[in-house]
Amino acid sequence: MSSDPAEQAILSLLTGKDAQKSISPTEAARALAGNPPGTAWRASLSPIRLAAQRLAKAGIIELLRKGKPVPPAEARGVIRLRLTQAQ
Repeated sequence: MSSDPAEQAILSLLTGKDAQKSISPTEAARALAGNPPGTAWRASLSPIRLAAQRLAKAGIIELLRKGKPVPPAEARGVIRLRLTQAQ
């Protein structure tokens, strides 16, 4: 597993989920920040999105837009994350 805390947060939330299930970057940001009350977790959102880009480029996760995988360079707006589907 990666030593990056943001990557660890994403992978720990996805591990053990059904292969078709996804998470939002917000869920991972909250987990990375320790699930604080209020909006303190928002500072963790940027590192999560960057980590998601790295994991997607490495082929570990997929970035989903409107339920369909998109290349990391095209992932804008509302996205979801899931483990890469077996080919």
